[in-house]
Amino acid sequence: MGKAASRSSALQARAIATLWRALAGRRLATLWRLARLVGPLVHRFSRREREVTATNLAEVYPDQGADERRRLARQSLTHSAATMLEIGFAWQGAPERVEASILAVHGRELLDEARAEGRGVIVLAPHFGNWEVLNFWLSSHFPFTAMYEPPKIAELDAVTRAGRERMGASLVPTNPRGVAALLKALKRGEAIGILPDQEPDWGSGVFAPFFGRLAYTATLLPKLVARTQARVVTGVARRLPGRGFEIHFLPADARVYATDEAESATGVNACVEAAIALDPAQYQWEYKRYRKVIQEQEGHHEHRRFRIY
Repeated sequence: MGKAASRSSALQARAIATLWRALAGRRLATLWRLARLVGPLVHRFSRREREVTATNLAEVYPDQGADERRRLARQSLTHSAATMLEIGFAWQGAPERVEASILAVHGRELLDEARAEGRGVIVLAPHFGNWEVLNFWLSSHFPFTAMYEPPKIAELDAVTRAGRERMGASLVPTNPRGVAALLKALKRGEAIGILPDQEPDWGSGVFAPFFGRLAYTATLLPKLVARTQARVVTGVARRLPGRGFEIHFLPADARVYATDEAESATGVNACVEAAIALDPAQYQWEYKRYRKVIQEQEGHHEHRRFRIY
């Protein structure tokens, strides 16, 4: 990176960190009002977010009318804006304020029962609601380990790590050393977090249906389950706009425990679908979940024409 680009990156990081600090003490009602202003602007002026969101929604909800999908797209981008605006609150707000914003926790017994049996817990945490609030709650109440990939803006790494680790979470790298740390945590009967809806690199996943279309899905989960007998749950922090959050822990689809990687991945995607059903507008639809296509893996010479992005 050249000096000019480095200075630009540093200035960008400083501006973002300053914004998070400024918003950390704001009321959630204020942050939601700001999101309702920012979300429509993103929908109107950010072509990439608008088009990817529209493409995904057309793929997963083909029976919805076009107007209904456009309305859902605007709502989704507003919730995504809210998540970004709430980062300062989740990472730097007074811990008692963040804890008080969690108005209910549903399904906690799933974690407590597993730990009482001496089993570790794998929490599948899709990009729904505010996953930083979920991280706050988990690391406040359980020994908790999660994989961590540094942000694209390197200068934000320290801020990000401090925010996610402040309640005791242990962050480990997305490499074999990190996987070894996850295994050790599970064998100690602790909780770990996995992002189930990020597309892995080639060789680290299999194709499995997600809302009826094949999506390349990570195969880390069956490896962890086979070696630890951990319990799997889905966890999300559902936003109650302007008021707070509700934590939901949902029983995993039984297929996640399969030794066959494709069947387990199908179960993982079913878990994500069940979480989305709580409120489809709170899912981050602007992510290119279907970027890889099976025709590319099979060496089809015209695989690009099968892509939807």
